[in-house]
Amino acid sequence: MRATRTDRSNDHTNDTDNNQQREFDKMFMMVKKHLLAASVSVTALLPIGAMAQEAVFVLGTNEVGIPSYNLLTAVNTNSVYPMIYDNLVAQDDDLSFHPYLAESWEEAPDGMSWVFHLKSGVTFHNGKPFTSADVAKFIEMFRSTESSYMVDAIASVETPDDLTVKFNMKNPDPNILYNLASSFMGIPDPDAVTALGDDYGITEAVGTGPFKLESFTLGQETVVVRNDDYAWGSSLSANQGPAKLARITFREIPEDSTAFLELKSGGVDALLALPTDYLAEIATDATLAVAKIPGQEVYYMPINVTKEPFTDIRVRQAAALAINQPEILANVFSNYGAVANNFLISALPESKIDPALTISYDAAKSNALLDEAGWTMGADGIREKDGQKLSVSLWTQNDSIFRRLTEVVQAELKAVGFDAQIQTFDSSTIRDQYKTGEHQLAVRSYFWNNADIVDWFFGADRLGYPNVSMFNDPKAEELRTKAMTGSKTSEERVANFTAYHEYVTSQFPYAPIYQPEQNMAFNKDRLDMPTEINGTSITGVVMVDVGVKE
Repeated sequence: MRATRTDRSNDHTNDTDNNQQREFDKMFMMVKKHLLAASVSVTALLPIGAMAQEAVFVLGTNEVGIPSYNLLTAVNTNSVYPMIYDNLVAQDDDLSFHPYLAESWEEAPDGMSWVFHLKSGVTFHNGKPFTSADVAKFIEMFRSTESSYMVDAIASVETPDDLTVKFNMKNPDPNILYNLASSFMGIPDPDAVTALGDDYGITEAVGTGPFKLESFTLGQETVVVRNDDYAWGSSLSANQGPAKLARITFREIPEDSTAFLELKSGGVDALLALPTDYLAEIATDATLAVAKIPGQEVYYMPINVTKEPFTDIRVRQAAALAINQPEILANVFSNYGAVANNFLISALPESKIDPALTISYDAAKSNALLDEAGWTMGADGIREKDGQKLSVSLWTQNDSIFRRLTEVVQAELKAVGFDAQIQTFDSSTIRDQYKTGEHQLAVRSYFWNNADIVDWFFGADRLGYPNVSMFNDPKAEELRTKAMTGSKTSEERVANFTAYHEYVTSQFPYAPIYQPEQNMAFNKDRLDMPTEINGTSITGVVMVDVGVKE
C-alpha cells in the first residue's frame, strides 16, 4: 500500500463446538472456492449466519504479484502485510503517530537517541513472547534489505530490559517514526525467519498482528485467520482485542472490470481499491457503499533518461509538457481526485516546490522545445530528425485503468509529434521488465505518503527498478544524501527534501499525471465497516473493527 465495536461472543465456545466449527469452515471454504470460480454468489446459497465470520476482499491491482510475506526480502508490500505484522508505532490519516507495540517513546533533545517502551504480554503467532531482543535482532536483519535506508541512522540498539529498546543514532533522523510505522517495518519473529529460510513468508509468516497467515498462493489469493490471542491493538482501533472476522480471503484479480463484476454479483465482499470509473455505478446500487481514505497515490510517466531521444532534456521536457493533466482528470477520472504537477502527493509540505518548476500542460512550449531540438513535424503528424521518426515505446500494465490512461497519454504525445507505441505487460511481471532498461516511457503509479519516495524512485543505486527513469545525476545524489541523512529537525528535513524534489523535477525524468482519491468499495449488506477509518490505508488497525452483518 492502513481503523468500531468489540464483539467477542463468538470466541467463547467449548472444545466440541470449536472442532465442529473448524470442520465446517474447511467444508465451507472448499464450497466457496468452487462457487467463486464460477462467479456464483455464496450468499445466495448459504445462510448468512454460517458465514458471519468470513469475508472475501480483492487487493488493488497495484498489489498483484507480491512474491512472499517476508519483510526482509520485500521490494513491494501489499495490504495483507500489516494484518500479519504489527509496528512499533501506528500512523493516523492526519500523519500523526500513535502507540502500537511501543506504548510510549522519548527522543533525546539532540536527536541522538530514542527510547521505546514496549507493551507487556505481547506474543508472536507461534506463542513466543515479544521482547526488546526481537526488536534488536530485527533491526540488524533489516540492514541487509532493499529498504535498509530506513534504519541507516541507527548506530546500535540497546536492550536494558525485556520491554525497553534504545536506539543510539549515527545522526538525527526526523523521519524515524514514519519508517517504523511503514508496512516494510512490521516486526516478524526473527528466529522464525532464520529457521524457515527461503520458505519464510511463503509457507509461514510469524508476526504479532491480528491475523495469522493460513495459506498463500502466488498471484491468486492469501488467506488469513484471526489471532485469538490478540489483546494489544493500537489506540487508533476501537477494538484492542481479537478481530471480529475469523477468516479473510484476499484475492488477486489483475483486471479492474472483473473485480468490480465480482463485487456486483456478490462473489466478493469488498474491493480494497476502487477505480473512479465505478463510483457513479456504485451510487446507484443500494447494496454497495464506498469508504474514503486520504489519497496517497500518484500516477506519473517515468522517462528513461538513458535512452534516445530522451538523453536530450528538451525532448524530456517536451514529453512532460504534452501531458494534459486537466483533460485526464475530467475525461478519464470524471473529476474525482486532482491533477498532479510534481512527484509528491499534495498533502506533503515537500510538494510545495517553486511554482516555476511545476510541470503543467503546455502544448505550445512542448512543440517549441521539439523544434529547438531539431525534430521537425512530418506530413503524417510524426516528427523526424536525421531521417529518423520520433517513435518511442510506451509501457503499461494490463489492467483496464492503466490501459485506458495509457491510450490517452499516447494520443496527447501524438498531438505534439511523438509516435508512442504501447507495450502491455502483466502487472505481476512488469517490474522485472523495467530492470532490463529497454523501456523509454511508461505509465505507472506509486502509493506512499512520505517524501522519501523521491529517493526510492530516483536514487542512482536502484536503476531499472524502482528507478524506472534510470536517473543518475551527481547533483541529485548530493541533494539526496543531504535530504536522507543531513537533517536534525523535521523543519530541516522538509527544506532538504524540497530542494531535492525541486532539482529532480527540473531534470524531467518523469511527467506527473494524476492524484486519485483512495476508495474502498464494499457490500454494505454484508460488511459492518467502522464509521471512521483511523489510519493511512486499510491495515490491521482498521480490519480489527470490520465485521460481517448477521
